[in-house]
Amino acid sequence: MSNKSTKHTKVLILGSGPAGYTAAIYAARAMLKPILVHGSQPGGQLTTTTDVENYPGYSKVIQGPWLMDEMKGQAEAVGTEMIQDHINKVDLSKKPFEAVGDSGQVYTADSFIISTGAQARWLNIKSEQEFRGFGVSACATCDGFFFKDKEVAVVGGGNAAVEEAMFLTKFASKVKLIHRRNELRAEKMLQEKLKANKKIEIIWDSVVEEVLGEKDPKGVNGIKIKNVKNNKISDLKVHGLFIAIGHDPATSLFKDQLKMDKEGYLITKPDSTETNIPGVFAAGDVKDKIFRQAVTAAGMGCMSALEAEKFLSKTN
Repeated sequence: MSNKSTKHTKVLILGSGPAGYTAAIYAARAMLKPILVHGSQPGGQLTTTTDVENYPGYSKVIQGPWLMDEMKGQAEAVGTEMIQDHINKVDLSKKPFEAVGDSGQVYTADSFIISTGAQARWLNIKSEQEFRGFGVSACATCDGFFFKDKEVAVVGGGNAAVEEAMFLTKFASKVKLIHRRNELRAEKMLQEKLKANKKIEIIWDSVVEEVLGEKDPKGVNGIKIKNVKNNKISDLKVHGLFIAIGHDPATSLFKDQLKMDKEGYLITKPDSTETNIPGVFAAGDVKDKIFRQAVTAAGMGCMSALEAEKFLSKTN
């Protein structure tokens, strides 16, 4: 360990994004002088989203990275200390709670707000990353609107994939659901609904090999798919590709310390952001796999700061 002195705070917020920044705004306004520790790319998933049309308060289209910069600036303006560091260890078994950064800095805190978020799983093919935000998306509720009367494809076989496919039929003329197996993992009732929908075609036993598109203006115009049974490659004409193969919450730091579900999402009490350890709160996509919206994450960030304040006033 380096000889850096310990930094103590009443409220330590881990992770940025709408949840972390909103928690910081509320905690700072309550005169709790929070410290927010963020990684090398602050702002979370919204920094990879260009057009944001569903965040309340803006009648014109705004940019995801701009919204996050504004939230960050607001949190700083009311008194949040922002530190860039990567937390590699936490100890929630003793008071004050402790976190250690790659920098060697030790942070201690009377209360802890976890807003480390989640990341969509991608197919990890080069062309997919190239067209991300230009026809390739991991969020139908965010981007479906842009594909009115166009053909789109969804990759996946679980509840999320089926729900995304159904949602996209509101806009798209045709939705092709591509699944690498010959049966879906989604709930039976959802599958019935899916199969009854005339706009949806299921392509079984297939994987996406490549995303095809134009450079100028940048956009997707098709995908190459491979049948895993006979290795046959075929081209599909689509304007959008939605990846729905799951999310990974950033919770490995808290394994064996906090209760989580089998997918690794932190479990909180009903109508609360409190985890199984009093004084430790979780907000945003790190605990929410249902809504996954900026506005719900911000709402939970607010809840976590108010709950932390209440917790601190009882313990001090």
